Amino acid sequence: MRKTMLCAIDCDAEEREALRAGAERAGLPLVFASWGEWTAVPRGACVSVRHAMRVDETVLRALRARNVTKVFTRSVGVDHVDLAAAARLGISVRGVPYTPDCVAEYALTMMLMAARNLGAVLQRAREGDFRLEARRARELREIRVGVVGTGRIGARVIALLRAMGCTVAAYDRTHIANVNYLPLDKLLSWSDLVTLHLPLTPATRHILSEERLARMRPEALLVNVSRGGLIDTPALCNALEQGRLAGAALDVVEGEQDWFYHNRRGETPPFARLAALPNVILTPHMAFYTRRALEDVARNTVEMCLEDEGRAANG
Repeated sequence: MRKTMLCAIDCDAEEREALRAGAERAGLPLVFASWGEWTAVPRGACVSVRHAMRVDETVLRALRARNVTKVFTRSVGVDHVDLAAAARLGISVRGVPYTPDCVAEYALTMMLMAARNLGAVLQRAREGDFRLEARRARELREIRVGVVGTGRIGARVIALLRAMGCTVAAYDRTHIANVNYLPLDKLLSWSDLVTLHLPLTPATRHILSEERLARMRPEALLVNVSRGGLIDTPALCNALEQGRLAGAALDVVEGEQDWFYHNRRGETPPFARLAALPNVILTPHMAFYTRRALEDVARNTVEMCLEDEGRAANG
């Protein structure tokens, strides 16, 4: 008799549809619960949570009280989970993989927008100002791109950039074949555009510090579709305001929690200084937001539950 059950917490309508279809195909019992309704979590269930929710020790204790020992987060990154508390409580935490194409394509979109300063152009157009930029833009193939992080997404970004004729170099502690790697400081000074594709860990938090941002060229651009905590935000604001960096295109930012995915018009976010800059393009952590990625997450969540069940059965 099957014992494994999946409980998906805080799903939107499309997530419910995709998870329900995957669970039905696999014959996996599935229930849904809202955030905070921990008594609705079946005892011993595998639990699926959103990437936008803080899974702190209080939450983990509530789940452990329901005999939960496995948490899957509907994201690749797990930095929103208190991993130390999870380990103390005997709860394993795993990110759920999905196609790298969605984030890689979005990174390329942000690069193209930044290269044309489209954030400022679109804002002026909305206000009725249809003048061209003061200076002509360079085409992407004319600039040198530094890719920081060459995991699944970073590697896909490199493939897309090469297809467009770009000159590419990279930095990562682990190397993949046929990529020109440079030390990080050298990569920053070499690049016309830097794009970040690292997980957020204690070792990578503020990897772009004030000192490292100062190594970038004044005409350089910065793209981040990974995690906001990779960049020292006040240092980035200083560099952009003082003309030591030409622009930034950001899908993630420090302080986004409790702001992204909500309508908070008229309120001042903690990243207001950054958002107000004309040379910044800011979007609400949406690089992952495609139908294919959703289907991948649903399928892989179900498969991960069943894998664990299979290991237990063969134990």
